[in-house]
Amino acid sequence: MKKKHVSIVALWEKAAKAKKTASTSTPNAVEIESNESNVQLALVPLPAQNDGEKNGEAPQPDRGSPTPIVEETASDEEAEMSEIRVDLEALEHDPGKRIPISRYDVNDRDSVRRRYIELGPCQPKNHDFKYRDIGGHPRRFCPVWFKENKWLEYSVEKGAAFCFICYLFKDRIKCPGGDTFVNGGWRNWNLKSRLKKHIGGVTSAHAEAQEKYDRFTTPRTSIRESFASNTTEYKALYVLRLTWTLKCLRFLLHQGLAFRGHDESEQSLNKGNFLELLNWLAGNFDEVDKVVLRNAPQNCKMTCHEIQHELIKCCAQETTKLVIEELGGQHFAILADESADVYQNEQLAVCLRYVDKKGRAVVRFLGIAHVEDTSALTLKAAVEHMLMKYNLTLAMVRGQGYDGASNMKGNANGLKKLIMDESPYAYYVHCFAHQLQLTLVAVAKESGDCTWFFGQLGILLNVLSNSCKKMRMLRMAQAEELIDALELEEVETGRGLNQEMGLGRPCDTRWGSHYKTVMHVISMYPAIRRVLVKIGKEYTTAEAQAAMTMLTSFRSFEFVFMAHLMQEIFGYTEDLSRALQKKDQDIVNAMKLVDLTKFHLQCLREEEGWNGFLERVTSFCVKYNIKVVDMEGPYYPVGRPKRGFYNGAMNYHRFHVDMFVSVIDRQLRELNDRFDEVNTELLSCMAAFSPLNSFAAYDQVKLVTLATKFYPKDFTTEELSKLPWQLTMYISHVRRDERFKNLKNLCELSVKLVETEKDDQYHVVYKLLKLVLILPVATASVERVFSTMNFVKNKQRNKMGDQYLNNCLVTFIEREFFSQVKDQDIINLFQQGDRRVIL
Repeated sequence: MKKKHVSIVALWEKAAKAKKTASTSTPNAVEIESNESNVQLALVPLPAQNDGEKNGEAPQPDRGSPTPIVEETASDEEAEMSEIRVDLEALEHDPGKRIPISRYDVNDRDSVRRRYIELGPCQPKNHDFKYRDIGGHPRRFCPVWFKENKWLEYSVEKGAAFCFICYLFKDRIKCPGGDTFVNGGWRNWNLKSRLKKHIGGVTSAHAEAQEKYDRFTTPRTSIRESFASNTTEYKALYVLRLTWTLKCLRFLLHQGLAFRGHDESEQSLNKGNFLELLNWLAGNFDEVDKVVLRNAPQNCKMTCHEIQHELIKCCAQETTKLVIEELGGQHFAILADESADVYQNEQLAVCLRYVDKKGRAVVRFLGIAHVEDTSALTLKAAVEHMLMKYNLTLAMVRGQGYDGASNMKGNANGLKKLIMDESPYAYYVHCFAHQLQLTLVAVAKESGDCTWFFGQLGILLNVLSNSCKKMRMLRMAQAEELIDALELEEVETGRGLNQEMGLGRPCDTRWGSHYKTVMHVISMYPAIRRVLVKIGKEYTTAEAQAAMTMLTSFRSFEFVFMAHLMQEIFGYTEDLSRALQKKDQDIVNAMKLVDLTKFHLQCLREEEGWNGFLERVTSFCVKYNIKVVDMEGPYYPVGRPKRGFYNGAMNYHRFHVDMFVSVIDRQLRELNDRFDEVNTELLSCMAAFSPLNSFAAYDQVKLVTLATKFYPKDFTTEELSKLPWQLTMYISHVRRDERFKNLKNLCELSVKLVETEKDDQYHVVYKLLKLVLILPVATASVERVFSTMNFVKNKQRNKMGDQYLNNCLVTFIEREFFSQVKDQDIINLFQQGDRRVIL
């Protein structure tokens, strides 16, 4: 077992403490073991206390014994713990969770300091700071102190203030005391003067730490730079070389392409995208060729993989910085989901939904984090750590959007519950798109007729999709059918019309896949029938038998009836699904779309809907020579045993009641059961903001209730008192203003308020509107992150590190912000590291 490093000074101090409490007997010698050998060292007993010790001075060791030389000492507990290696990306931003600098390896301490300087002080300015009873008065940390003291930071974990400068650079040997702002934290909110007292004079510990911090962040004054022979011309060439390297990286990041090649040697014909692009630029532009590759110094080519990764990291940090600036410290909602990447690492993706400065409800990608498991506690810790990196806390969350997994939405120990314990107003919304897909899957599994139809559909896909030759036959059959239709002038010609279709297999986790498959089967019906007949005639016995068996069901009225019924139902829900996946969709309008879908399904269920549907099915059967059943005659099942149906069943009862009405009723019931948010008081109050029909749904009482009951801590007492009369003036203004007519949803209302500068005039009303818009609708943005992740980290790049993958995803997904980042800002951030050339 590895032995711990023990400081001799610490053992001396222990021996001194033991001597004070022990008897007059001579203490035993203390033995320690070295890390590198088994040599035992006997310590000489300390002499009796002298006058200096009694006066509070440190005890002096015997002149005959060697004086220990120690770089930096900590408390006894820290000294007894071995030095730890560091993962720079996993450093805790919260000062209450940090590990003392002295516990890091000596060679890693500058890297740790540099990483913390990149993150900056932990200053969650919009956190809900807790009150403490001090002297009979409620006191709390004042966020204005952050502006007055740039070094000050706050720990959400401990509820205390710390000094960022002293944590990084305080000399504990020279200034061993006064560690309130470093170790335990400062909590005396009633004594603001302690902040100035901590700063002290020019000789104070804080002033000395500040001086070290300034020297560390301005390396131009370092001895290394003073002795460097880098001329002004050399630095100019270095900047050009770095700039062209950065331009190549930005292009590849923007396209989501790989950087490295399998063989990057000079003899390689394909050195990878990065080197090949740089070579192409050098071969076409002389100003590039003069500073890169062969014309660059051998020790400063700026093409190694470490330099690439550091530049990519700087690009991602500057991109996320713009996202955080757009957020502006306001409230936001969390959208999160977990999925495995191509290397089978579990990744948690987090997006933020908030209202930007233009009044739009936007969803921005924050990052991904590798999690060891998918328990709620692990996910919460990952989300909290990711937010704290950008001075965001869970107290600022006003909405949560996840799928229906128990670890996410569980009422007892789910992620939703854990976050709501810290932020009671972070209301959870089950992803509407997931709920809609679950209703379709539930109907497909519960109805026997739907189960039979999708079973037949699976057999059909197996018959046609098990060989390339059969798929080619299907494409040829489509072309022949299209030629015949053009000769009969049954179809129109034009750009984008009559495109070739395929047969995709429906999947429970792919939204809209059922509708697409059913629609293509109906559109390609004559081509599919022609291929099945051809397979039955030309292929071997087994394949011909399967094709002819499928053809029997495929040409039946029952199959056509169910295909058209599924097309009708999925057609209405497909429009709803696409609408729910819009980034700027608000929850009030989403619930109206759900109600509209229910209304159309109910209309389809009525007698007029049945007659129109039956007419369309009959017309299709007549067109393709399919026998139409007599609705007054007895029912005979196709492809199913008769014993499953009672004798004497009539076709009308089977097709109208058992199939048509039963499936629609199941669909309506599932929609009512799963989309139960519409029945909640929260959604009812939010709906009063709807601008439809000249704000017909406006209800002042509900909006006041929304603020006082659901978001009471987000409004001051003065704002709550202003809200009623501001609402009165607001509704009178917007109803008279022509610019606010014909608005369709809350997002358009919010944008219009900002455009007309009414957001400042009715600031309390606009603040309430933003809280409504923050509430998420669907997690489609998170699903798109996983699709992008599979594109960026593919089978050829399956060993990308987690942080490298995160940086590539940030720049690729948020290309809108990445394109706004200036090269100079990236270079300045890159130069903060330990560089060969100091600009």
